[in-house]
Amino acid sequence: MSTNLVKQTDFDAIIIGGGACGLMCAVQAGFLGKRVLVLEKNDRVGAKILISGGGRCNYTNLYATDQQFISQNPHFCKSAFSQWTVDDTISFFETYGITGKEKTLGQLFPVSDKAKDVVEVFTNLCDDLAQEIWVNAEVKMVEKTDDGFTVRAEVNGKQEYISAASVVMAAGGLPIPKMGATDFGLRTARNFGLKVTDTAPALVPLTITGKDQPWYEQLSGNSIFCRVWNDRASFEENILFTHWGLSGPAILQISSYWKPGETINIDLLPNQNIADLIQQEKETNGKKMLLAYIASLYTRKFAEALSDKLPAEKNMASLTKTDIENISTLIHDFKVKPAGDKGYDKAEVMRGGVSTDELSSKTLEAKKVPGLFFGGECVDVTGWLGGYNFQWAWASGFVIAQNI
Repeated sequence: MSTNLVKQTDFDAIIIGGGACGLMCAVQAGFLGKRVLVLEKNDRVGAKILISGGGRCNYTNLYATDQQFISQNPHFCKSAFSQWTVDDTISFFETYGITGKEKTLGQLFPVSDKAKDVVEVFTNLCDDLAQEIWVNAEVKMVEKTDDGFTVRAEVNGKQEYISAASVVMAAGGLPIPKMGATDFGLRTARNFGLKVTDTAPALVPLTITGKDQPWYEQLSGNSIFCRVWNDRASFEENILFTHWGLSGPAILQISSYWKPGETINIDLLPNQNIADLIQQEKETNGKKMLLAYIASLYTRKFAEALSDKLPAEKNMASLTKTDIENISTLIHDFKVKPAGDKGYDKAEVMRGGVSTDELSSKTLEAKKVPGLFFGGECVDVTGWLGGYNFQWAWASGFVIAQNI
C-alpha cells in the first residue's frame, strides 16, 4: 500500500472507495489486465462489509432480481444483473474459498460466519493482481483534464495528485457517518453537472413519539412475526418493539417505501384469522379469559399491552360479534403512524443517489462525462434487506471493470 507514484500512466483507473463495489471493480479489472488504484478514506478497506450481517456478511440473495430494488427507473439495474448474476457471485466466492449457506429467505452467508473472509478474498486478489490500495486516503477533488482525470487526495496527511484515464466513484452512500460515510460521491456528481435524486435513509428503524411512545416502550424487546404493508409494498417478517419505536426486518423493509406523515399497517397474526380462532375457542373453552387466550398467541407482556385496546376482562363465551370484529381489526389491521426514522446513523443503506438518467445502464459511465463511472450505493438503486445491496455492488463493480 505504497503512496509513491512513479508515472501518471501507472493506472488505467482510479477507484474512489474501497467497499464492495470498489473492491470487486479492482479485482475484475485486474483479471482483464488493467491496473487500478483504490483510494480508501478509512484505515482499512471493506469497513461496511465487515459489520454487515452482524459481522457475518450476507453477501448475496439467492432470489435477487431487479424486482427487489427501488429506483426512479426500476429497469435500470437489469443490464448489470444480466452481466453479473447471483450464480456469478456464488461461483466467484466459491472459487476463492467461500462456500455459502442459506439462512432465511434466500440470504446467503459464508459458512464460516466471518465477514473478514469476504474482505480477504479481495485484498488477497488485489495483491496477486498488483492492484494498488491506498488507505487513509481522503479524496478532495476530481477534475477533468484533456486526457482523463486528476484526483487530489490527502494520503496520511500528505497531498497527492494522481492522474488516470478513468475514475470510478464507488464511495458509497450516507449511512453510518461514524464509519466515514460522506456525500462525496453525490457532490462529485453535482460538480460535473449530473442530477442527483433526493436521498433519504433506507432500511432504517422507525420512531414513535408523543402520547403513543410509552405503549411501545413497555414492549421493548418483544419480537413478533407480522405482515407489514402500505399501498406500495408488503413484507412478512419479524418486527421488534423498542423503547423508541419499531425495528426488525419487516420494519426495515417497509421503511424504504415509507415517507414521513404516512401510516403503515401491521397484521399481527398473518396467515391466520383471529375471528375464526376465537370462534373455535368459544366452542371448546368458553370460560377462558380473552387476555389468557391472547397471551397464548403472543407473549404475556404483549397480551397485557393489548388489553387496554381489547375487552380483556371478558371470557371467550361472552364475546359479542362486535367485540370479535373490533379484535379482528386490531389484530389484522394495526395502524402505526411513525414520527420519523432513526436517521443515517442507524440506516443500512441510502435511498436515492446519482440519477440513473445520467448513466449508461450497460456501462455505468456518465453520459455527459466520458471516463467517469458510478457504482454501488451512491447510484439511485436501493435493494431490500437480505443481501440484495451487495449483489448490486458486485454487479456494478463488475460492469464498470469491463468498461474502464
